[in-house]
Amino acid sequence: MTRLNEFLRTAWQDLPAPRWARWASLFFSLSVLTFLLSIAASQCLLALAGGCFAIHLVSARPSLRFPPVKAPLLLFSVLTIASVFGAADSAVGWAVVRKCVLFVIMLLAANLVASRKHMMLLYQGLFLESALAAVVAAGQLVWRYRFVREHYPDQIYYQMAFEQRVTGFMGHWMQFSGQQMLIFAALAAFLLLGRFRRPLWWGACGLVAASIVFGLTRGVWLGSFAASVYLLARWKPRWILVLPVLFLAGWFVAPSILRERVHNALNPSGDPALSIRLEMWQVGLRMIRTHPWLGVGPNNIIPEYPRYLPPGKSPIVGYHGHLHNNFLQLGAERGLPTLAAWLWFMVALAWHFWRERRSAGWMAEAALAAWLAVVVEGFFEFNFGSSSVLMLFLFLASVPAAAAGWKDGPAPAGVSATDSPQGPMAKG
Repeated sequence: MTRLNEFLRTAWQDLPAPRWARWASLFFSLSVLTFLLSIAASQCLLALAGGCFAIHLVSARPSLRFPPVKAPLLLFSVLTIASVFGAADSAVGWAVVRKCVLFVIMLLAANLVASRKHMMLLYQGLFLESALAAVVAAGQLVWRYRFVREHYPDQIYYQMAFEQRVTGFMGHWMQFSGQQMLIFAALAAFLLLGRFRRPLWWGACGLVAASIVFGLTRGVWLGSFAASVYLLARWKPRWILVLPVLFLAGWFVAPSILRERVHNALNPSGDPALSIRLEMWQVGLRMIRTHPWLGVGPNNIIPEYPRYLPPGKSPIVGYHGHLHNNFLQLGAERGLPTLAAWLWFMVALAWHFWRERRSAGWMAEAALAAWLAVVVEGFFEFNFGSSSVLMLFLFLASVPAAAAGWKDGPAPAGVSATDSPQGPMAKG
């Protein structure tokens, strides 16, 4: 109990000194630590953090830090609002506009995470929560597999791949897998480039990686692979040559459902998930050609979808709420100018991460690996439209800007935990 009190007292002292900034930082920290547990709770805490920070801004008028993406982000938000007015049903589009409020995470993270030790607490909390979510998912996997074996013995692959996927603490498997992908990218950077290599963190990484594999989300597999290749190239490039050997060995020991999942990816016409994506992407291109400036409108994909199918063709049975592709979704829903603004925003972020590698160390590398994962998976999923994934990504993307204001500074990439002079948190 004494140690817990000391820990809480130390954590409280690491928060910003001004009263309202301190409360804002506390609420924001709790919001970050509930990203993987509850979307509703994290957004309520985020609102409290934003309110306290607004009072701090009015009362103290501090100087602000923000990632160097203000212009493209503002343009993206303005064009998103403009696309609502061009929609057939503008009323449903305002929900998408309200989601732009989540970008306040970038402002709060850059100004309310007061020190490297503070950030390390948040990272390590997320890593442990992600490992716990992986354990929960493992229990779900066992229970659901037994259920399917008992009730659908002739549909095991279909049920496990399309109806009974693991979700961790989230409500949908895409949310869960997308979050695990981002945590895996950050945790791998933490281990390889930050060199915080205690067994605890290797075990957490193994659990997170296993949850990604058995999540059966192939876009997340590709995003995680891209992040892994980048981090290995930054750590020890020769280890990239080991990956094919690992995949080959994994193929022979993998359960049949994993092998079938990979095999079906090579035969799109025989896989419902890929067949519907091919149809969606064709529909999206037709929408862009017809409405290149403002799109069909946010949240208008479902009612407009049948109009862009070939005459006499019915849509493939499945979910048509979005087009399972960041690029086509933004272009078809909000128009090519909005897509261009988003691309500007994403490229500006990547350039910012690259420039901050020396000053922000492994945390900038983690942000860049997460960026790669989001972009690669985004060819197969509208992950930028998932609040749970977007919130976590925006937090990781804001860390390099936050590091610029830390007095204790981040440990540079390549400096081991034991060599870092930054105090007890550097020991992992």
